[in-house]
Amino acid sequence: MNAIRVKETELYPPVKRFLEQQGYEVKAEVETCDVVAVRGLEAPVIVELKTGFTLALLLQGIDRQAITDAVYLAIAEPKRALRNDLVKLCRRLGLGLMTVRGMNVEALADPSPYEPRRAPKRKTLLLKEFSLRAGDDNTGGSSKRPLMTAYRQDALRVARHIGAAGASKVADIRDATKVERSGAILRDDVYGWFSKQSRGIYGMSPSGEAALRQFAAVLRRL
Repeated sequence: MNAIRVKETELYPPVKRFLEQQGYEVKAEVETCDVVAVRGLEAPVIVELKTGFTLALLLQGIDRQAITDAVYLAIAEPKRALRNDLVKLCRRLGLGLMTVRGMNVEALADPSPYEPRRAPKRKTLLLKEFSLRAGDDNTGGSSKRPLMTAYRQDALRVARHIGAAGASKVADIRDATKVERSGAILRDDVYGWFSKQSRGIYGMSPSGEAALRQFAAVLRRL
């Protein structure tokens, strides 16, 4: 059975009632605005209606901010997986967001100046990865895998040493490659490149030998 499509006009009655319950006088289609609500001497509230979240709706909301800071976007209830992302986007732009289901309206975000919450740990990880990665072997915007990361580069350094010297002790590999995390790379064997020969001694797997050929151009730059 196909889902019943909601018409844009069906969003107006519940939004109107929601605002009236908060003491606003509400009128529709005022100077190209879908919904305008006024309460006393407060700044007017503008609500733009769309059945789904679109770029056109977002641009409408941004345009209405030239009139008032109190601008809401009202849409039919979205999929749960999208709710958080839509809230983040609206807050980033200082817009409010309402969702409508039947006659029920939920305000997920109120209009307010956006102040991003900083994530210092993510910044530290970003700069660490940037500084540790040698060269630039990826293409921005590409979904091609595998990506070349600092970790993969270190694993390639370890693999190159074993490929040249044969099965080796972890301590010898670390000294020769200057890769401090050699032990963890060999132990975790994320890519399946290594083969444990005995305690503390590692050799190459067939996958590791193939990786040396696959990433030969990268290895020449490391």
